[in-house]
Amino acid sequence: MERKDFLKIMALAPLSAAALKLSSLKQLTDTLPATEKMPVLFLGHGNPMNAIENNMFTQGFNTVSKEFIKPKAILCISAHWETKGTFVTAMEHPKTIHDFGGFPKALFDVQYPAPGSPELAIETKSLVKSTTVELNHDWGLDHGSWSVIKHLYPEADVPVIQMSIDYSKPASYHYALGKELSALRNKGVLIVGSGNSVHNLRLASWENMKTLGYAFDWAVTANEKMKKMILEGDHQSLIDFDKQGKEFQLAIPTPEHYIPLLYALALQEKDEQTSIFNDALIAGSLNMMSVKIDKI
Repeated sequence: MERKDFLKIMALAPLSAAALKLSSLKQLTDTLPATEKMPVLFLGHGNPMNAIENNMFTQGFNTVSKEFIKPKAILCISAHWETKGTFVTAMEHPKTIHDFGGFPKALFDVQYPAPGSPELAIETKSLVKSTTVELNHDWGLDHGSWSVIKHLYPEADVPVIQMSIDYSKPASYHYALGKELSALRNKGVLIVGSGNSVHNLRLASWENMKTLGYAFDWAVTANEKMKKMILEGDHQSLIDFDKQGKEFQLAIPTPEHYIPLLYALALQEKDEQTSIFNDALIAGSLNMMSVKIDKI
Protein backbone atom coordinates (compact mmCIF):
# COMPACT_ATOMS: atom_id res chain seq x y z
CA MET A 1 0.00 0.00 0.00
CA GLU A 2 1.36 3.42 -0.96
CA ARG A 3 1.85 6.02 1.76
CA LYS A 4 -0.74 8.40 0.26
CA ASP A 5 -3.39 5.66 0.28
CA PHE A 6 -2.58 4.80 3.89
CA LEU A 7 -2.96 8.45 4.91
CA LYS A 8 -6.34 8.65 3.18
CA ILE A 9 -7.60 5.61 5.11
CA MET A 10 -6.33 7.00 8.42
CA ALA A 11 -8.01 10.34 7.74
CA LEU A 12 -11.32 8.56 7.30
CA ALA A 13 -10.96 6.48 10.49
CA PRO A 14 -12.67 9.00 12.85
CA LEU A 15 -15.52 9.29 10.38
CA SER A 16 -15.83 5.52 10.30
CA ALA A 17 -16.09 5.40 14.09
CA ALA A 18 -18.82 8.02 14.02
CA ALA A 19 -20.57 6.08 11.26
CA LEU A 20 -20.53 2.97 13.45
CA LYS A 21 -22.22 4.92 16.27
CA LEU A 22 -24.87 6.23 13.88
CA SER A 23 -25.33 2.72 12.50
CA SER A 24 -25.89 1.49 16.06
CA LEU A 25 -28.46 4.25 16.56
CA LYS A 26 -30.17 3.27 13.32
CA GLN A 27 -30.46 -0.30 14.58
CA LEU A 28 -31.96 1.02 17.82
CA THR A 29 -34.50 3.33 16.25
CA ASP A 30 -35.40 1.69 12.94
CA THR A 31 -36.60 -1.65 14.28
CA LEU A 32 -40.15 -0.31 14.46
CA PRO A 33 -42.01 0.79 11.33
CA ALA A 34 -42.35 4.53 10.88
CA THR A 35 -46.11 4.29 11.44
CA GLU A 36 -45.70 2.77 14.91
CA LYS A 37 -45.78 5.93 17.01
CA MET A 38 -45.11 5.59 20.71
CA PRO A 39 -47.42 7.32 23.19
CA VAL A 40 -46.19 9.99 25.63
CA LEU A 41 -46.52 9.83 29.40
CA PHE A 42 -46.51 12.34 32.22
CA LEU A 43 -46.16 10.47 35.51
CA GLY A 44 -46.88 11.97 38.91
CA HIS A 45 -44.05 10.42 40.90
CA GLY A 46 -44.81 11.74 44.39
CA ASN A 47 -43.20 10.21 47.48
CA PRO A 48 -39.94 8.31 46.72
CA MET A 49 -41.37 5.43 48.78
CA ASN A 50 -43.61 4.68 45.80
CA ALA A 51 -40.52 3.02 44.35
CA ILE A 52 -40.86 0.09 46.77
CA GLU A 53 -44.57 0.15 47.56
CA ASN A 54 -47.49 -1.62 45.94
CA ASN A 55 -50.33 0.90 45.85
CA MET A 56 -52.86 2.36 43.43
CA PHE A 57 -50.22 4.66 41.93
CA THR A 58 -47.61 2.01 41.25
CA GLN A 59 -50.34 -0.29 39.96
CA GLY A 60 -51.38 2.52 37.60
CA PHE A 61 -47.82 2.79 36.26
CA ASN A 62 -47.68 -0.96 35.73
CA THR A 63 -51.06 -1.07 34.02
CA VAL A 64 -50.36 1.78 31.60
CA SER A 65 -47.15 0.09 30.39
CA LYS A 66 -49.24 -2.86 29.19
CA GLU A 67 -51.38 -0.63 26.95
CA PHE A 68 -48.70 -0.20 24.28
CA ILE A 69 -45.76 -2.07 22.82
CA LYS A 70 -42.49 -2.17 24.68
CA PRO A 71 -40.27 0.77 23.67
CA LYS A 72 -36.77 0.45 22.30
CA ALA A 73 -35.61 3.22 24.64
CA ILE A 74 -36.93 5.85 27.05
CA LEU A 75 -36.20 9.57 27.23
CA CYS A 76 -37.21 10.94 30.64
CA ILE A 77 -37.53 14.58 31.69
CA SER A 78 -37.36 14.51 35.49
CA ALA A 79 -38.19 17.31 37.91
CA HIS A 80 -35.07 16.41 39.86
CA TRP A 81 -32.43 17.34 37.32
CA GLU A 82 -32.25 21.13 37.02
CA THR A 83 -29.30 22.71 35.24
CA LYS A 84 -28.17 25.95 33.62
CA GLY A 85 -28.40 24.88 30.00
CA THR A 86 -29.87 21.66 28.61
CA PHE A 87 -28.14 18.30 28.99
CA VAL A 88 -28.81 14.66 28.17
CA THR A 89 -27.16 11.70 29.86
CA ALA A 90 -24.84 9.90 27.47
CA MET A 91 -23.20 7.12 29.48
CA GLU A 92 -23.46 3.40 28.78
CA HIS A 93 -24.40 2.52 32.36
CA PRO A 94 -26.18 5.31 34.29
CA LYS A 95 -25.96 5.06 38.07
CA THR A 96 -29.03 4.93 40.31
CA ILE A 97 -29.10 8.24 42.20
CA HIS A 98 -30.69 8.30 45.66
CA ASP A 99 -31.31 12.04 45.76
CA PHE A 100 -33.33 12.18 48.99
CA GLY A 101 -32.91 11.70 52.72
CA GLY A 102 -34.72 10.43 55.79
CA PHE A 103 -36.16 7.27 54.21
CA PRO A 104 -35.70 3.59 55.16
CA LYS A 105 -32.56 1.76 54.14
CA ALA A 106 -34.65 -0.48 51.89
CA LEU A 107 -35.21 2.48 49.59
CA PHE A 108 -31.52 3.33 49.44
CA ASP A 109 -30.76 -0.30 48.63
CA VAL A 110 -32.78 -0.12 45.41
CA GLN A 111 -30.76 -0.21 42.22
CA TYR A 112 -32.28 0.21 38.78
CA PRO A 113 -29.54 -0.98 36.41
CA ALA A 114 -31.15 0.01 33.12
CA PRO A 115 -28.57 0.60 30.38
CA GLY A 116 -28.05 4.05 28.95
CA SER A 117 -27.87 4.91 25.26
CA PRO A 118 -25.11 7.23 24.07
CA GLU A 119 -26.50 6.80 20.56
CA LEU A 120 -29.94 8.08 21.57
CA ALA A 121 -28.31 10.96 23.43
CA ILE A 122 -26.48 11.95 20.24
CA GLU A 123 -29.69 11.66 18.22
CA THR A 124 -31.56 13.83 20.75
CA LYS A 125 -28.81 16.44 20.62
CA SER A 126 -29.00 16.49 16.82
CA LEU A 127 -32.78 16.94 16.79
CA VAL A 128 -32.84 20.06 18.97
CA LYS A 129 -32.10 23.19 16.94
CA SER A 130 -33.32 25.93 19.31
CA THR A 131 -30.49 25.47 21.82
CA THR A 132 -27.29 23.51 22.31
CA VAL A 133 -27.86 20.22 24.07
CA GLU A 134 -24.75 19.05 25.92
CA LEU A 135 -23.87 15.41 26.51
CA ASN A 136 -23.48 14.56 30.21
CA HIS A 137 -21.51 11.63 31.62
CA ASP A 138 -21.85 12.36 35.35
CA TRP A 139 -25.53 12.38 36.33
CA GLY A 140 -27.36 9.07 35.93
CA LEU A 141 -30.99 8.24 36.80
CA ASP A 142 -32.46 10.27 39.68
CA HIS A 143 -35.50 9.14 41.63
CA GLY A 144 -37.85 11.16 39.47
CA SER A 145 -36.87 8.75 36.73
CA TRP A 146 -36.11 5.32 38.19
CA SER A 147 -38.80 5.31 40.90
CA VAL A 148 -41.52 5.30 38.24
CA ILE A 149 -39.81 3.60 35.30
CA LYS A 150 -39.07 0.58 37.49
CA HIS A 151 -42.82 0.00 37.70
CA LEU A 152 -43.17 0.30 33.92
CA TYR A 153 -40.29 -2.08 33.18
CA PRO A 154 -39.17 -3.89 36.35
CA GLU A 155 -36.58 -5.96 34.48
CA ALA A 156 -34.59 -2.78 33.73
CA ASP A 157 -34.15 -4.03 30.17
CA VAL A 158 -35.07 -0.81 28.33
CA PRO A 159 -32.30 1.79 27.80
CA VAL A 160 -33.01 5.08 29.59
CA ILE A 161 -31.58 8.54 29.12
CA GLN A 162 -32.56 11.73 30.96
CA MET A 163 -32.90 15.30 29.72
CA SER A 164 -32.36 18.11 32.21
CA ILE A 165 -34.58 21.12 32.88
CA ASP A 166 -32.93 24.50 32.31
CA TYR A 167 -34.09 26.43 35.38
CA SER A 168 -33.24 29.76 33.75
CA LYS A 169 -35.84 29.39 30.99
CA PRO A 170 -39.60 30.13 30.99
CA ALA A 171 -42.37 27.60 30.50
CA SER A 172 -42.78 28.56 26.84
CA TYR A 173 -39.16 27.59 26.18
CA HIS A 174 -39.68 24.10 27.61
CA TYR A 175 -42.92 23.58 25.69
CA ALA A 176 -41.21 24.55 22.41
CA LEU A 177 -38.23 22.33 23.19
CA GLY A 178 -40.57 19.42 23.84
CA LYS A 179 -41.97 19.73 20.32
CA GLU A 180 -38.50 19.28 18.86
CA LEU A 181 -38.36 15.76 20.29
CA SER A 182 -41.37 14.50 18.34
CA ALA A 183 -39.41 12.52 15.74
CA LEU A 184 -38.21 10.15 18.45
CA ARG A 185 -41.75 8.86 18.93
CA ASN A 186 -41.63 7.31 15.45
CA LYS A 187 -38.41 5.50 16.32
CA GLY A 188 -39.58 3.40 19.22
CA VAL A 189 -38.72 5.91 21.94
CA LEU A 190 -41.11 6.44 24.85
CA ILE A 191 -40.90 10.01 26.15
CA VAL A 192 -41.77 10.37 29.84
CA GLY A 193 -42.19 13.54 31.87
CA SER A 194 -41.93 12.92 35.62
CA GLY A 195 -43.06 15.43 38.23
CA ASN A 196 -46.27 16.50 39.96
CA SER A 197 -48.87 18.94 38.71
CA VAL A 198 -49.80 20.07 42.24
CA HIS A 199 -46.67 20.12 44.38
CA ASN A 200 -46.39 22.33 47.46
CA LEU A 201 -44.26 20.55 50.06
CA ARG A 202 -44.15 23.58 52.34
CA LEU A 203 -47.90 23.33 52.95
CA ALA A 204 -48.15 19.55 52.95
CA SER A 205 -50.02 17.80 55.76
CA TRP A 206 -47.59 14.95 56.35
CA GLU A 207 -49.78 13.24 58.94
CA ASN A 208 -52.35 12.76 56.17
CA MET A 209 -49.92 11.34 53.60
CA LYS A 210 -51.70 7.97 53.66
CA THR A 211 -55.19 9.48 53.57
CA LEU A 212 -56.17 9.15 49.93
CA GLY A 213 -58.07 12.18 48.67
CA TYR A 214 -57.14 14.45 51.56
CA ALA A 215 -56.77 17.85 49.88
CA PHE A 216 -56.97 21.56 50.58
CA ASP A 217 -59.65 23.47 48.69
CA TRP A 218 -57.13 25.39 46.58
CA ALA A 219 -55.46 22.12 45.53
CA VAL A 220 -58.80 20.65 44.44
CA THR A 221 -59.61 23.77 42.44
CA ALA A 222 -56.20 23.87 40.75
CA ASN A 223 -56.38 20.17 39.92
CA GLU A 224 -59.84 20.43 38.36
CA LYS A 225 -58.83 23.43 36.27
CA MET A 226 -55.65 21.70 35.09
CA LYS A 227 -57.51 18.54 34.11
CA LYS A 228 -60.04 20.56 32.13
CA MET A 229 -57.28 22.39 30.26
CA ILE A 230 -55.43 19.13 29.57
CA LEU A 231 -58.49 17.29 28.28
CA GLU A 232 -59.60 20.26 26.16
CA GLY A 233 -56.13 20.79 24.72
CA ASP A 234 -55.82 24.29 26.17
CA HIS A 235 -52.05 24.21 26.25
CA GLN A 236 -51.58 27.97 26.19
CA SER A 237 -53.32 28.41 29.53
CA LEU A 238 -51.13 25.67 30.96
CA ILE A 239 -48.02 27.38 29.61
CA ASP A 240 -49.26 30.59 31.24
CA PHE A 241 -49.74 28.81 34.58
CA ASP A 242 -48.52 31.85 36.50
CA LYS A 243 -51.48 33.84 35.18
CA GLN A 244 -54.20 31.41 36.34
CA GLY A 245 -54.86 32.79 39.79
CA LYS A 246 -54.07 32.11 43.42
CA GLU A 247 -54.88 28.39 43.33
CA PHE A 248 -52.27 27.79 40.61
CA GLN A 249 -49.73 29.90 42.49
CA LEU A 250 -50.17 27.69 45.54
CA ALA A 251 -50.13 24.52 43.44
CA ILE A 252 -46.92 25.53 41.61
CA PRO A 253 -44.79 27.57 44.03
CA THR A 254 -41.73 26.52 42.01
CA PRO A 255 -42.00 25.20 38.45
CA GLU A 256 -39.62 22.22 38.33
CA HIS A 257 -42.27 19.57 39.09
CA TYR A 258 -44.75 21.16 36.69
CA ILE A 259 -42.44 21.66 33.69
CA PRO A 260 -42.27 17.92 32.77
CA LEU A 261 -46.03 18.05 32.14
CA LEU A 262 -45.44 20.74 29.51
CA TYR A 263 -42.83 18.61 27.76
CA ALA A 264 -45.38 15.81 27.48
CA LEU A 265 -48.25 18.02 26.31
CA ALA A 266 -46.04 19.68 23.69
CA LEU A 267 -45.83 16.31 21.93
CA GLN A 268 -49.60 15.92 21.54
CA GLU A 269 -50.64 15.93 17.87
CA LYS A 270 -54.02 16.76 16.33
CA ASP A 271 -55.08 13.15 15.94
CA GLU A 272 -54.25 12.29 19.55
CA GLN A 273 -56.15 12.40 22.81
CA THR A 274 -55.19 12.72 26.45
CA SER A 275 -56.37 10.38 29.18
CA ILE A 276 -55.84 10.84 32.90
CA PHE A 277 -55.03 8.16 35.47
CA ASN A 278 -53.75 8.04 39.06
CA ASP A 279 -55.76 11.19 39.72
CA ALA A 280 -55.63 11.50 43.49
CA LEU A 281 -54.66 14.30 45.87
CA ILE A 282 -52.68 13.40 48.99
CA ALA A 283 -51.24 15.25 52.00
CA GLY A 284 -53.42 18.23 51.20
CA SER A 285 -51.11 19.79 48.63
CA LEU A 286 -49.78 17.02 46.35
CA ASN A 287 -51.38 15.46 43.29
CA MET A 288 -50.43 12.13 41.72
CA MET A 289 -52.25 12.82 38.46
CA SER A 290 -50.66 11.11 35.46
CA VAL A 291 -51.40 11.62 31.76
CA LYS A 292 -51.19 9.41 28.70
CA ILE A 293 -51.14 10.89 25.21
CA ASP A 294 -51.96 8.48 22.41
CA LYS A 295 -53.82 8.17 19.11
CA ILE A 296 -57.58 8.44 19.15
